[in-house]
Amino acid sequence: MYDYFKGLITYISPSYIVLEVNGIGYSILAVNPFSYEEGKEATVYVYQAVREDSQQLFGFNTREEKEIFLRLISVSGIGPKSALGILAGKDHQGLLEAIEREDVKYLTKFPGVGKKTAQQIILDLKGKLSFNESDTPRKNAPKEEALEALKALGYSEKEVNSLKDQLTEGKSTEEYISLGLKLLLKK
Repeated sequence: MYDYFKGLITYISPSYIVLEVNGIGYSILAVNPFSYEEGKEATVYVYQAVREDSQQLFGFNTREEKEIFLRLISVSGIGPKSALGILAGKDHQGLLEAIEREDVKYLTKFPGVGKKTAQQIILDLKGKLSFNESDTPRKNAPKEEALEALKALGYSEKEVNSLKDQLTEGKSTEEYISLGLKLLLKK
């Protein structure tokens, strides 16, 4: 899996960019291709979608934008192209607030998102997206990263959520993980 490519933007179209990395031109579907400048160096965070009949790269300006994309495609009914369409509005804070407010009307304004899909987005993502207006992690990021890491280790959502109040503030991600593991192993 690729995390990012760093190279020269050699072509920009309305739906994709071509990023040359070590002599290879990668065609990358982008949220907003015109946010890049042709002939300039760029770092593009990427997601590779592999299907039976195709392979595509999706590109993002920031790691946080990529994270929102990954959360969106985890929702039933939202594919990579729909997620790109949702992120194209650039009002990521408005999107996150709409999910938290359970604003179905706001979400149905995006292409390919009907009422049922909007409700599914809210059901799956409410309380799980934690970015502020500048698309940077919140102050509480080490604790949230540790909780996500514990889930990645195989602990259930319920087990991990039971730790939230027991983990005190002001620690590094690594310290939160150690404390969380100790608490989980005691149960």
